[in-house]
Amino acid sequence: MKKTFEVEDLDCANCAMKMQDAISKIPGVISCDVSFIKRKMTLEAADADFDKIVKLAVKAIAKVDDTKLLYSVLTPILKGLFNKTIN
Repeated sequence: MKKTFEVEDLDCANCAMKMQDAISKIPGVISCDVSFIKRKMTLEAADADFDKIVKLAVKAIAKVDDTKLLYSVLTPILKGLFNKTIN
């Protein structure tokens, strides 16, 4: 499964890179692209594991040590595990 999510208030290219690197290391992630310019994240993983991997992605994002980033990214995730799914 491959889904693209909006990432609100992402204002740091380095933070986007940290997010992408952390999520890409999660076992089962096929691909992850975090675009600072588009403010979107595309995550690809096996259908059967997708929900579990999204939850692990939340934990990986929490390890990125930027409080503003954590607030802006985790808020929409926690409101419905990326309730702003684009596709």
